Amino acid sequence: MEQFLEEITAYADAVGRSPQQILRQAIGANWRQWKTWVAGQSSPTLHTVDKIRKYMADNPPLTEQSEVAA
Repeated sequence: MEQFLEEITAYADAVGRSPQQILRQAIGANWRQWKTWVAGQSSPTLHTVDKIRKYMADNPPLTEQSEVAA
């Protein structure tokens, strides 16, 4: 679980948004969802993990090279 939370945090940092915003966009999560995962009060299902990872893969952070190409 820690590794998954780190993935989301790294992605959120790379795109300039909060982890909560990523969850909201990827799965329509409420704003408290991230806090409950970090606190260990709940865990995502594998289906949810797959949806979030797909969202992150489909929406990669912009790099200098991709900005130049655009």
